[in-house]
Amino acid sequence: MPQITDISQLDLKKRYTYADYLTWTFDDRLELIKGWIYKMSPAPKRKHQKVSFQLLMAFGNYINSNCCEV
Repeated sequence: MPQITDISQLDLKKRYTYADYLTWTFDDRLELIKGWIYKMSPAPKRKHQKVSFQLLMAFGNYINSNCCEV
């Protein structure tokens, strides 16, 4: 098998083995489930995580100060 350096070199309709997966040398995030390739969504950026945390704190503080329950 030729060296795989880009995801475009893979046939997404073909099943692959874990041994195949270990030889791939590109940075795209993939999962190999029962031989099938699934592209993974990127991890949330730091800004997204910060905004999510701020929203959580705002809702939490409101709920705690108003005797509410979720």
